[in-house]
Amino acid sequence: MKKLSLIFIMALATFSSYAQSSFKEDVDVLQSVYGKSKSDLVKQYMNLSDSQSAAFAKVYDKYETARKTLGQTKFQLLNDYSANYATLTDAKADELAKGTLKNHIAYEKLYEKTYNEAKKAIGSINAAKFIQLEVYLQTIIKAEILEAIPFIGELDKTKVK
Repeated sequence: MKKLSLIFIMALATFSSYAQSSFKEDVDVLQSVYGKSKSDLVKQYMNLSDSQSAAFAKVYDKYETARKTLGQTKFQLLNDYSANYATLTDAKADELAKGTLKNHIAYEKLYEKTYNEAKKAIGSINAAKFIQLEVYLQTIIKAEILEAIPFIGELDKTKVK
């Protein structure tokens, strides 16, 4: 039991330092997974002509600005979760859950808006290709984050009774 508690405490410490680190950019996760910047991944995958690239760049830059704002909100929520994990109340859990759900909905709305703008700039197939890639990349980011944080109640399970 001591070994399990020690492992959990180490995991919680890792989570706390991970969540309280700068979290300056969620795409840093992608950099660590793929060894490339996100823009390089997108450019390589999209494989657009020069004229399409120019038209898409405007849409992509606008998207990235909005996505980064949503990413900052996501990491603020993670930092808040980290700071309150050990003493989580119903009220704080409700606040965090609602904030997380609102953030997820905002991402979905951003995908839809970006798809419509990209469709006008580079056509439906390429717009769908970008959204598919973006959802995939964001799913990887979510998975990495979820692997690094404890589930609500895990701390209680390690307490010796």
